[in-house]
Amino acid sequence: MGINTERDIEANLQIGPTDHGMVRIFIEATGVEIPMDFDPEEAEEIAEEIRAAAQAARSVQG
Repeated sequence: MGINTERDIEANLQIGPTDHGMVRIFIEATGVEIPMDFDPEEAEEIAEEIRAAAQAARSVQG
C-alpha cells in the first residue's frame, strides 16, 4: 500500500499548539488516536511540504 492506494477510512484531523510549545497533529479514527508533536521549525517544514504537494496535485488535475 502506498500514497496512491485508496481506502475507505474516516478520520478526524486536528492541528494546534500544545501548552509545551509544540505543534500537535492529532489523528483520530475508529479505535485509533495518533498524537504527533513537532517543534515549530519542523511544523513549518511540514507546512511547506503540504503546500508543495497541493501545487503538484493542481498540475495533475488540469
